[in-house]
Amino acid sequence: MAKTDDKDARLPKAKDTASPAVSGADDVARFLAAARAMPPARPADGRGRLAFALDATGSRQPTWTLACDIQADMFASAAAHGGLDMQIVYYRGQGECRASPFVKDAATLGALMRRIACQGGLTQIHRVLAHLSREAERSGLKAAVFVGDAMEEDAARLVEAAGQLALRGVRLFMFQEGRDSRVEEVFRTLADVTSGAYCRFDAHAPDELRQLLSAVAAYAAGGRLALANRRDAGARLLIAALGR
Repeated sequence: MAKTDDKDARLPKAKDTASPAVSGADDVARFLAAARAMPPARPADGRGRLAFALDATGSRQPTWTLACDIQADMFASAAAHGGLDMQIVYYRGQGECRASPFVKDAATLGALMRRIACQGGLTQIHRVLAHLSREAERSGLKAAVFVGDAMEEDAARLVEAAGQLALRGVRLFMFQEGRDSRVEEVFRTLADVTSGAYCRFDAHAPDELRQLLSAVAAYAAGGRLALANRRDAGARLLIAALGR
């Protein structure tokens, strides 16, 4: 895939703002209680809304290409539950973090994604979480996926940002490629703080990730009932990971 510059990508930059600190275990418990009580919100037209965030650094191109293919299945899975508006969020290179508008169809989103090539750089998960927090206030976002294999930031800062998402009722679905134990610990914590779910996947088994992400899309469009009505392995894994 040829590299594309920022102008060609036509995705607005996600602003980077510091998240207010979370103070103690009692606050985290309150965040969890608030998040559990909140179902996925819907826009006025009744469609679900999902942010699809990916690490686009270095060697992530094979997984990015796989995600380009899978997003069509995500839209299809959500169609039976009222439909889905989806936004792509990604970071790459030296300080680039961008988000697309919400789009209503796979062709539009796929065209956006295929104009983006992965570039080496450090992780910027904190900027993704800050964007999601602003998006929750702006558009009522209640569910977000993150797909990545690394974490090179201050874990406490990420947990604080996840606490702010929990206050806004946003569930994080954290998908880890690989078996880095430090990454797993942080990804699990971010999912737990937001009452979301953590799953590990193998990029060499694309059907597994396809089922998992399609299950998340169904959840974003139709909530727990949509998951319960599915019979595939992805839905069963996601229900077990949610654990609530």
